[in-house]
Amino acid sequence: MIVLYILISVIDRLFDIFYYILLARVLISWFPNIDRTHPIVIFLYRTTEPVLQPVRRILPPGSMIDFSPLIVFLLLPIVKRFVFQLLLLFA
Repeated sequence: MIVLYILISVIDRLFDIFYYILLARVLISWFPNIDRTHPIVIFLYRTTEPVLQPVRRILPPGSMIDFSPLIVFLLLPIVKRFVFQLLLLFA
C-alpha cells in the first residue's frame, strides 16, 4: 500500500510540474521578443509540444489564437483523475 501511495504522489507531482511547464510556455508566447533559441524556451517547447500537437490536429484550423493549451489545461485534471483511478483499480 505504501508503494501505491508513493507512486500516486510521484505521478501527482509530475502532473503538477507539467502544468507549470505548460503555463510557462503560454506566458512566454505572450512576449514576442523572447529568444526562441534559449535553452529554457527550447525545453518548454519540447516538453509541451507532444501533448499540444494532437490537440491542435483535432481543433479546426484558421484561428489566430491557439486554444490547444486551454484544452490541455482543462483535460489535465480529468486525465490525472483517470490515471489515479486506474492505479487504484489495479492495486
